[in-house]
Amino acid sequence: MLYQEFAQEYITSGPHDFAPGGQESEEFVRLAEIGNGWLHPQSSNYTFVVELTHGQRRGFGMYKPQRGEAPLWDFPSGLYLRECAAYELSKLLGWELVPPTAVRDGEAGVGSLQLFVASSEESNFFSIRESHKSELLRMAVFDMVANNADRKGGHCFLGPTGVLLGVDHGLTFHQERKLRTVIWDFAGERVPDGLLADVQVLQGLLSTEDSPRIAVLMDLINAPELMALRARIDEIVTTPVMPHPYSRHDIPYPPL
Repeated sequence: MLYQEFAQEYITSGPHDFAPGGQESEEFVRLAEIGNGWLHPQSSNYTFVVELTHGQRRGFGMYKPQRGEAPLWDFPSGLYLRECAAYELSKLLGWELVPPTAVRDGEAGVGSLQLFVASSEESNFFSIRESHKSELLRMAVFDMVANNADRKGGHCFLGPTGVLLGVDHGLTFHQERKLRTVIWDFAGERVPDGLLADVQVLQGLLSTEDSPRIAVLMDLINAPELMALRARIDEIVTTPVMPHPYSRHDIPYPPL
């Protein structure tokens, strides 16, 4: 694998033979050969954009090896598992908010590999907060469920087809309250019935541990984190109201 100067224009322009949704794109991420890569210049942990090839199909992926994770006092090593768990959670909710993500063993060791999706016209939370409120509300509910401790403005964006996507989910699923986000626009509002119904479906799935759909998620987070996930979902179903921030520490800095 060759790590070279970051080639943003080449990576953004493609080829991107797979859209982020659906079984086909997930299989591509799981099976593709990992080729040359570029160290992402703006990541706090070692993150590589890598070329992916499977048969005649091509694309790019975000490869985050465990060996490149900076130590944290409150999250154990293995943030790549949380990246994968966030994708599985999005699938269980039926929301497809997270690009396909899988555990892969690359040149720098085991880590997460996520399908790279170029953002539409450099979109981010701040540029779309007025035009895509309903989609951002769904993202905010997802972050409540996942207990996302790092939803910066640049961690959600519109893909080329105009679909809202979220990335960078290494700081999720902690058993203690860690919600830290820029999306507080809906504080005090009731969770819409449609989103609440999806959360209730997930609540039912999590009550049956032998479900094959839940087994994948259970392999990615530990038992206390799974219990905390169930408790957060129960709280949302019982009191379906969007929370307020506790303090300024609930807003990430820098926000973008």
